[in-house]
Amino acid sequence: MKKRNQYSAEFKSKVVLEVLQEASTVNEIAAKHGINPVVISRWKCEFMERAAEVFKKGPSTAEKELEEKNERVAQLERKIGQLTYEVDWLKKKSEEIIGPDWEKRFR
Repeated sequence: MKKRNQYSAEFKSKVVLEVLQEASTVNEIAAKHGINPVVISRWKCEFMERAAEVFKKGPSTAEKELEEKNERVAQLERKIGQLTYEVDWLKKKSEEIIGPDWEKRFR
């Protein structure tokens, strides 16, 4: 079974820009790069659909998702810090009240 080729975004954009320059046909560009012309046509359609996103103001959906994930991570790190502080405080108070060997007696 043949493995599917994975092309980088830079390569795809380079090929699509060649097609848009119209210096050669899609078939010639496909033969030059060893890619099926249908694949190049799909890349071109996707490129044209998403071209407007380049000029949109504000963060993109991917940037929004990344910001939400970063906020969630920061929130969880704050919670871990708070819980660690509480555990350390409880250990200290347990030693003061019960004695330094309290862990041995209660395990």
